[in-house]
Amino acid sequence: MRYDLDDLRLFRHIVAEGSITAGARRMHLSLPSASARVRSLEHHAGVALLIRERRGVRPTPAGTALARHARDVLAQTARLESAVASYARPPTAPLTLLGGGSAMHRLVPRALVSFLRAHPDVDVAASESRTPRTVRMLADGEADLGVVLDNEARDCGLTMEPLGDDSLVVIGQPGGILAGRTAVAYREVAEHPLVGLDSGSSLRRWIEKNLGPHAPAVRYRTTVAHLNTLVSLAAAGVGLAVVPRRVLAPSQPLDVCELRDPWSHRRHLLAWGVKAQAPSTATAALAEHLRHAAMSEPEGGEGVPAM
Repeated sequence: MRYDLDDLRLFRHIVAEGSITAGARRMHLSLPSASARVRSLEHHAGVALLIRERRGVRPTPAGTALARHARDVLAQTARLESAVASYARPPTAPLTLLGGGSAMHRLVPRALVSFLRAHPDVDVAASESRTPRTVRMLADGEADLGVVLDNEARDCGLTMEPLGDDSLVVIGQPGGILAGRTAVAYREVAEHPLVGLDSGSSLRRWIEKNLGPHAPAVRYRTTVAHLNTLVSLAAAGVGLAVVPRRVLAPSQPLDVCELRDPWSHRRHLLAWGVKAQAPSTATAALAEHLRHAAMSEPEGGEGVPAM
């Protein structure tokens, strides 16, 4: 039984989005065309692949199996194409991948490990960059892919897709100030000594930007360069810290509390540069590895150490 690769890509997008309309948009197809492709897939498979509901679709058991195997087939195809196409790419022209501090902590390293192992002839220049700068570089053709924050990249004109949640929480020593609390406002957090990232870090600057000119005065016991160090200091009781939830390891003894502030709720998006109109197979393969890293990474789970 043979399947068209574009049909498999479409089906994966539909399952990920929970909507045929959204899946069609990701593939730049009309809704009637996407629906016809899905019906053809189901006819080809001889079994229903989607359950149509009032607010979208969800896969049947057969559809779940197809989506899972489609991911593997598409990844293998991308590796095969990249293995051949990479010989035409100058060795001095690596792919450029940009991401904020949270993305560079675990998501990007995890994707790079799998991508670089699978594509020994393709190099990647990965660096930390705040969303506004990343958007500018992508729009100017100076970068291939970027992991950006949704509330800073809206209406920028780039092709983007969701990667996952990157909401912020406050953490502290077990049994300390946060014990028994489930949610707290940042203004209350600021009444206690904090530990934070260096003033030039993308996460620190993002927080301060959203707090605005009337932000409460904060006492930092110390500032550090890496999220791993910051989490360890908070766990040891040096001070409270505001960090992305996804950087926390389940086994680490910590009190974790939601932030009530609306700006603490944010999401990662994968943004494509202007060359995305005709992306190289290597760029498409790197994007697939980023998607896989985001899907396989349990929130708050352990992963590749920060780079």
